[in-house]
Amino acid sequence: MAAPAHAPVLLDRVVALLAPALARPGAVLVDATLGAGGHTEAVLERCPQARVVGVDRDRDALDLARERLAPFGDRFTGVHAVYDEVPDVLAELGLAGADGVLFDLGVSSMQLDRAERGFAYAVDAPLDMRMDASTGPTAADVLNGYDARELTRVLRDYGEEKFARKIAGAVVRQREQAPFTTSQALVELLYREIPAPARRTGGHPAKRTFQALRMEVNDELGVLRRAMPAAVASLVVGGRIVVESYHSLEDRLVKQVLTAATRLDVPDDLPFVPEGQEPPLRMLTRGAEKADDEEHAANPRAASVRLRAAERVHPDRPTTGHPRDARRTPPTHGAPR
Repeated sequence: MAAPAHAPVLLDRVVALLAPALARPGAVLVDATLGAGGHTEAVLERCPQARVVGVDRDRDALDLARERLAPFGDRFTGVHAVYDEVPDVLAELGLAGADGVLFDLGVSSMQLDRAERGFAYAVDAPLDMRMDASTGPTAADVLNGYDARELTRVLRDYGEEKFARKIAGAVVRQREQAPFTTSQALVELLYREIPAPARRTGGHPAKRTFQALRMEVNDELGVLRRAMPAAVASLVVGGRIVVESYHSLEDRLVKQVLTAATRLDVPDDLPFVPEGQEPPLRMLTRGAEKADDEEHAANPRAASVRLRAAERVHPDRPTTGHPRDARRTPPTHGAPR
């Protein structure tokens, strides 16, 4: 079973950002959203001293990635887990911390390509959309079980669908006749409910609804809200975190966590930074980086990417210190502002 063709987004930039933290023998990268393993493969090829712990909640993805990465032997370890469980994964492997953490958020090309998973709207398939197909409610459960207000919230907040209320009402009316089981019935409803002028712009009319259902089914924002602080806390001094987001709410959450960790917490008029009060992280990117037009053309998934990265330069402030940061911690002194 060969790994599917997959073009990792901003591959060269991601590896370049991570490489300085992975240059020492035994350095550990946690690829928290392993997927088909494209980013991990590039890191293992270009950072020969590093090992990668690949985390994914999708067992099919793990199987494919393990096969793809088998030539790297014990430099790769695949773990079935959700990416807010990174600290637990590290602890179970006996690792004190991570030299790098990578998040490539959203649905993978492999998941979209497998019709039976229900992520794609182009073919009729069961309305599943679970990234871990062994647990939790499906998209059909959401459509058939949420009331109109809950459905409106999901479509509006996660899909940024301006016809959310109209679509939710139609879903509730239609499921009274027959429950939703496959994607075709939902796509047909969306064609009926979204006005023709709106259908002609912004891509396929089902795109926003399917995205919203997927994010709800997998609690993607809730997981990310827990995962970001946990990943930052797992970084050793000198470690780097790189995050690729594809949704404005994801990017906003990532920005908030990284900004908080890079902000000085002393009065503006203080002429120096007291020892122990330095921000634990420094930004490596200015704002959110985007893919260029050439990559857009070659890889449609790159069109909406927003990349942010930061490096741990100090242990956490004393109120939230983590013992794991003792490794490679340089002496600190009062620093000028």
